[in-house]
Amino acid sequence: MKKIKVRDFSKFQDNFELPQLLDIQVISYEDFLQRELASDKRKDHGLEEVFREVFPLESYDGQIRLEYISYYLGKEKYSSQECQRRNMTYSAPLKVKLRLITPTDIKEQEVYFGDFPLMTERGTFIINGDERVVVSQIQRPPGVSFEEEMHPTGKSIYHGRIIPSRGAWFEIKYDLNDVLFAYIDRRRNFPATQILRIMGLSSLEDIKKLLGDDADKLKPTLEKDHTNTKEEALIDFYRKMRPTEPATVEVAETLFYRLFFDPKRYDLSKVGRHIINRKLGTNVPMENRVLDITTVVAVMKYLFGLREGHGETDDIDHLGNRRIKTVGELVQNQVRIGLARLERSIKERLIVMSNFENLTAHHLINSRLFSNQIQDFFARSQLSQFMDQVNPLAEMTHKRRLSALGPGGLSRERAGFEVRDVHPTHYGRVCPIETPEGPNIGLISSLTTCARVNELGFIETPYRKAKMAG
Repeated sequence: MKKIKVRDFSKFQDNFELPQLLDIQVISYEDFLQRELASDKRKDHGLEEVFREVFPLESYDGQIRLEYISYYLGKEKYSSQECQRRNMTYSAPLKVKLRLITPTDIKEQEVYFGDFPLMTERGTFIINGDERVVVSQIQRPPGVSFEEEMHPTGKSIYHGRIIPSRGAWFEIKYDLNDVLFAYIDRRRNFPATQILRIMGLSSLEDIKKLLGDDADKLKPTLEKDHTNTKEEALIDFYRKMRPTEPATVEVAETLFYRLFFDPKRYDLSKVGRHIINRKLGTNVPMENRVLDITTVVAVMKYLFGLREGHGETDDIDHLGNRRIKTVGELVQNQVRIGLARLERSIKERLIVMSNFENLTAHHLINSRLFSNQIQDFFARSQLSQFMDQVNPLAEMTHKRRLSALGPGGLSRERAGFEVRDVHPTHYGRVCPIETPEGPNIGLISSLTTCARVNELGFIETPYRKAKMAG
């Protein structure tokens, strides 16, 4: 058969190379597991990060302490193809090395935490013999956002929200009388200066010193605030948050600490801290992932600026205000839930135990609580789907799909027209055409060919530099 010659009549040489389209799945899961790295070389990220968050665990009396040392994933028993034939899950045993410290002894032991699903070379999972894809989720990121509401009287009302990755929402909002109120989880409200007193600015002079020239703008708020000291502010805070319980300074301080300063209950995440620093011009270290007075004061100053026509409110449909949770982060959240259940179980067992002489880590760990949570996510989650096998192109598209639905996301019923519509920032990042018809229109989308997700979860796209002729 005669070979056909291919001729190129274009004026410009095409040197465009397609990126690795599966990177959104494969690299995300590799970074989460860090399987190939030695335990001392692993970053504080993914599975390693969650274990470091949860451990060490202590008994209520402080006598027993369980510390995390390292984890490793063993060798898988069967190949992915063999698992499909046998209707099994393609996985590897997860073993965690723990140190148990009791009043009389220190023991190190390796504990089996169950089989952990592995990703195939094709960016899929084999769960009970079925090939599945975990779809990436597009969500509002943690951080800070500012919005404007128009009151029926025609007056603009501005508010700023500090949204954590985990924990209570903190919102500062103007009312019609120019009083700044702080809202916690959109329910209880307090004069903003009362929160400043609780966070350390106990006197009026301290508040004026930190706010500088903007202190006069707080006059209506200070008139509304009936507390004069940190202790008074804490008592009033507790009475509003727990109206049926007796209020003391100590319990009020503990409640406020748990809401905003406890890393186990409140986490802005690296992404949230990055967004806050960029938006407000603060320079708080990325490691500080709890609420701080610098951030609260910066939000108040930004609101003062909005009232005077400086600064901009946020467009929540802008892709700069939406981020992608890839498979690694989604599974990491499930690991966190599983370990939280395990933590409660361990503490309950320690309460009823009286003899600690022969106690080992094996006696405390019920690995089913952990492994069942992971298996349930891969088998039943809205984001874990049977892979589209119509043709290779449909398969590839499925792995690069984005969903606004799922845990913590939108629902079909309350998603409005604006969130479904095409936005100018979709250009080069999200395909404006490929979306299903029906109730999911605009809520399910796909990445463009050249789009990629950066380490903070934001979509990036390349642009070719154009030079004007002449």
